[in-house]
Amino acid sequence: MKQTNPMPTRILVECAMGRLPADLVIRDGRWVCVQSGEIVEHTDIAVIDGRVAYVGPEASHAIGPSTRVIQADGQYLVPGLLDGHMHVESTMLTVTELVRAVIPHGTTGIFIDPHEIANVFGLDGVKLMADEAGTQPIQIFVQVPSCIPSNPGFESPGADLGPVEVAQALEWERVIGLGEVMNFPGVAAADPKMLTEIGLTRSAGKVVGGHYASPDLGLPFHGYAAGGAQDDHECTSVDDAVSRARQGMKVMMRYGSAWQDVAELSRAVTEKGCDPRAFILCTDDSHSHTLFNEGHMDRVIRHAVACGLTPMQAIQMSTINTAEHFGVSHSMGMIAPGRQADILLVSSLEDFRVEMVILGGKVSAQAGHVLIDIPDFPYPDWAVRSVHLDKPIDPADFEIRTSRQGNVKVNVIGIIENQAPTRHLVIGIAVQDGQIKADLAKDLAKVAVVERHHNRGVSARGLVSGFGFTIPCAVASTVGHDCHQMMVVGNDDACMAKAANVLRECGGGQVVIANGEVSGLVELTIGGIMSNEAGQTVARKAANVLAGFRECGCQLNNPNMQLSLLGLVVIPEIRISDLGIVDINHMKFIELVEPNAK
Repeated sequence: MKQTNPMPTRILVECAMGRLPADLVIRDGRWVCVQSGEIVEHTDIAVIDGRVAYVGPEASHAIGPSTRVIQADGQYLVPGLLDGHMHVESTMLTVTELVRAVIPHGTTGIFIDPHEIANVFGLDGVKLMADEAGTQPIQIFVQVPSCIPSNPGFESPGADLGPVEVAQALEWERVIGLGEVMNFPGVAAADPKMLTEIGLTRSAGKVVGGHYASPDLGLPFHGYAAGGAQDDHECTSVDDAVSRARQGMKVMMRYGSAWQDVAELSRAVTEKGCDPRAFILCTDDSHSHTLFNEGHMDRVIRHAVACGLTPMQAIQMSTINTAEHFGVSHSMGMIAPGRQADILLVSSLEDFRVEMVILGGKVSAQAGHVLIDIPDFPYPDWAVRSVHLDKPIDPADFEIRTSRQGNVKVNVIGIIENQAPTRHLVIGIAVQDGQIKADLAKDLAKVAVVERHHNRGVSARGLVSGFGFTIPCAVASTVGHDCHQMMVVGNDDACMAKAANVLRECGGGQVVIANGEVSGLVELTIGGIMSNEAGQTVARKAANVLAGFRECGCQLNNPNMQLSLLGLVVIPEIRISDLGIVDINHMKFIELVEPNAK
């Protein structure tokens, strides 16, 4: 990070001493002092040049004729909230629209891993997002993607990044570290590519993001920890959390739209006695509908408190813990002299609702409304032309043919509600007319991957259980972590073909076809994963997609998130990529129909 210029320091001192009037003074608040863990009553804050100069009792000495004075009247003064790990692309919004959505909820800093756009456009996509991040009124730091593709040899991405690209990106302004290292088998096996990327990051003095998705806490876990990951958001059990904390990793507890691990992981603090300063709250993947209707990090704090954490612990996990982890606590993460004047006014810490947001000393949002101008960011033409499918998709492309007869056993992807992992199910099914077909009675739908980066069309087929479809239907998405191939799930081949062709024609997005008709559609023309429309419009369309799922009989919470992860070949237990069905636990391809099994 750049060294602080001495002139602003002098200004801070002069203001604190009352020799220079503050630009802003907040009076009579209850200071949530996350650095000491105290609530300090009757506190004033003086701000000059966007930074805090004075925090203490009675700041009248810093008030001049032009000083703006805000009467807090006993409201809590909370540091701006930080999201320690988030993929902007999962919101379906651009960085700019995301910022417009989260500022009213008190988010003043985000640490993003743009590996979704990197899988589509490579380093150009990362640079594009970093450039947009640099234009925002809040602090957005970028982690350079580490695993593009996420699991080499098991999928076909639109791009490939390695140590050369990582080294280049680590020199960019706003790059804070290495994005989540998802290739955990590679790290444990001392893969040269992964260890080189980690080594480059450590040499640069930056943070190595973790992603150990295996339940195995034996030697592979210890090998991964020795590899240098400094945090992990893939914990799903209290034992996972305790194990990572003991190994010196920050435990990132996520509460997004679909991955909701805080209730379980917080037990490491509330029941096991782990130090809460080893824990960070984050969202990982949040749906735009969630952001506009439920909130962002404020929503996470409310949930964490409901799960048994104290309000101070939850706020620390969303402020100072995150800032210290990424080495930026000298400028954010607490209300203290010299730090950015990112301050929230809140009436209740338990029912955490942000009433005023001050960014850099300026009132930027109040009562849920943004009060500052945030200019649009122009996206180049190449970013909106990424779905490469020359020919329309035919219903016959989704047929699953087999030479087997009678009853067979098939390997099925089993959805787990509100979690990223899947179950590897083996289910008996009867072959019909030489085909494996969807079965509503058994909650078996087809899943197919349409390879859209290299114009290969339908390239893999399988079965999935858990969506609960009750009518002829299909859903399709070009959001397919992490390669972002087109994922199509359905129980009717004609509906599946229509879904695929709708997205082919509009340049990407998510669509639901119910009884042959479009029930919900959100167009995502930027890389097939983000929209260039206003956030509220995207949220409304995304809500229509969720309503479409429900029309089809699906009762899952945010099922489009589950759909988007069916191709993520780094999270157990079973997935499907454009190259076939993958047994993640054993890192091998398997056939849909079990050989020699009846």
